Amino acid sequence: MLEKTVEHKLVLAVRKLGGLCLKFVSPGMSGVPDRIVLLPGGRLAFVELKAPGRKPRPLQLHCHALLRALGFRVFVLDRPEDIPAMLETVLN
Repeated sequence: MLEKTVEHKLVLAVRKLGGLCLKFVSPGMSGVPDRIVLLPGGRLAFVELKAPGRKPRPLQLHCHALLRALGFRVFVLDRPEDIPAMLETVLN
C-alpha cells in the first residue's frame, strides 16, 4: 500500500465528519507534517502520513517535537485502520 492511499482514506474520513484535511506545506521549514486536520468544535491536529511500516525521518521527528512542545497534537499514520481511533482522540 502506498502513502497516498493512507492519505486519501484520511481525507475521506475527515470529510465524513464535516472537517477539512488540508495539505500542509511550509516553504520556510522542512519536515512539517503532511496534513492539518480541522474538525468541528475547533479541534486541530497535524498528521504525518507514511506507507505501512515506514517511520518519520529525523528532521520530521524534530518538527513533530517542536509542534508538540507548543501544545499541538501530532500523529503519525501508516495504516488506514488507525484513522478512526486517531480522529476519535482529536474529537475528545
